[in-house]
Amino acid sequence: MALLGAGARRDMEIRRYPILAYALVPLAALVLQAWLPRVAGRYAWFDLPLVVTVYFALGRRSPIQGTLMGAAMGLFEDALTHHAIGVNGIAKTAVGFLAASVGIRIDVENHTIRLLLSFLLSLLSSVIVVFVSHFLLGLDLEWNWYTMLYTAIVNAVIALFLFPLLDRLQVRE
Repeated sequence: MALLGAGARRDMEIRRYPILAYALVPLAALVLQAWLPRVAGRYAWFDLPLVVTVYFALGRRSPIQGTLMGAAMGLFEDALTHHAIGVNGIAKTAVGFLAASVGIRIDVENHTIRLLLSFLLSLLSSVIVVFVSHFLLGLDLEWNWYTMLYTAIVNAVIALFLFPLLDRLQVRE
C-alpha cells in the first residue's frame, strides 16, 4: 500500500458542509456567547465561538480557512463583548490556524484526540487573551489560572457533545 503525502491525505479527508451551516452555526454560537453569560453570570466558563472555530478548522483542514474563521469569530465576539476589539480576534486566529495545521497531520476523527485538542486550544486561547490584554495593551484584567482551567475543561466537554452533532451536517458524497 502506498503512503499518501500530506496533501493527498488532506484532500481525501476534507469535510464539506452546506453553505447555511457555515453561516448559521457560527451565528448561533456568537448569539449564545453574547446572551448566556448574562444568564450564567460569573459562572460563564465557556467560549462557543472558539469551539465552533476549532470544529470547522479541524474539519476543513485548511490553515487559511481556519485562520480566517478564527479571525472573523474573534472580531465579532469582541464587538459583542466588553473586550478591546481584536483581543479575541488574535487568540482565535492563532487557534484556528493551529487547529487546521494539526488536522492535516493527524486523524481528528477520534473523540479522545478531539477532546484533548479542544482542551489545549482553549487553554492556549485564554493564555493569548491574557497576554495581549495585560502585557501588550496594559489593561488591568482580573484573571486566575483556575478560571482558565475551568474554561478549557468546559469547552472540551461542550466540544465532546457538539462535534458529533455538527458531524451530522456534513455533505456525504
